[in-house]
Formats: sequence, C-alpha cells, structure tokens
Amino acid sequence: MEKTFILFVVLLISASSFAQKTLDELLQQYNTRSIPYISVEELRMKQINGDVIILDAREENEYQVSHIEGAKFIGFNTFSSESVRAEIPEKETPIIVYCSLGIRSEEIGEKLKKAGFTNVQNLYGGIFEWSNNEYPVINQQEKETDSIHVFSKAWGKWLLKGEKVY
Repeated sequence: MEKTFILFVVLLISASSFAQKTLDELLQQYNTRSIPYISVEELRMKQINGDVIILDAREENEYQVSHIEGAKFIGFNTFSSESVRAEIPEKETPIIVYCSLGIRSEEIGEKLKKAGFTNVQNLYGGIFEWSNNEYPVINQQEKETDSIHVFSKAWGKWLLKGEKVY
C-alpha cells in the first residue's frame, strides 16, 4: 500500500514537471515586459481603424509564408533601427512589433525604444495568437492564407489554428 502511494506521488510530480506551460508562463520565462504588450483584439481594432504601424520582426522566410496585413518586414537578424527611422520619422508614431510568439519582438521593441521611439508595443502571443483568434493573415501574393511559419516544432505547439509550415 505504502509503495503504491509513493509510486503515485512520484508519477504525479513527474507529470506536473512535464506539463505544458501556458503562453503567459512561456512569455514570463523569456520576456521582461520592458515593452508593453498589446492584445490581438486591441491590435485588430487599431488595424481596422488604420491608426498604427505594424512591424514584423521574424525572418524573411517566415514573413513570406504569411504575415499580418499591412505589416512591414523588418527582420530580426538583419534588423536596423536606422532603416526604421528612415521610414518612420515621427518618434511618437504608434508602433506594434510582432514575431511568432512575442519573444523576438520584445528584443526589437527594446532596440526601437533605444533609438528614441516612444510608443512601441509588443503583440502578446505574436502571429500565433493572431491566427489562433482567427484573424486574417496574408501571404507574399497578398492573398489570405491559413499557413503560418512556426519557426520550429517546439514553438509550433503554440499554433492551434492554422497550417504549420516549417
């Protein structure tokens, strides 16, 4: 009886240590919240009203598979705050940065903030959360698509709605 109980407790502890984290726990693990989040619902309203600039901080192959309509590609590995300054001269312009989940985009948001931009937000959950909420994404031909580049199989588990592309 006692051995069964101990085995049960060990299994319970093991199962909980391997349990899938929530998106909030994942983002808390990787982000510092140095750039404030904006929800996909809030961004959708701003996108409809047209009063925001959306920057895609993923790599070009990810952007070509799909991106949020109106988003400008800025990349991650090749990001240049100088090129953003050339396109967005007003430092107070509302800017939303996104990536797959909101991790790389926080780093880019920090670089934008360091470059003097004062109104930068990070899309909570990135394009995955956008797609999970069934908001439209477009491909390089500007046509709506269900395909989302998931960066890796490990990150792909966070895309719940959409066709995963590797």
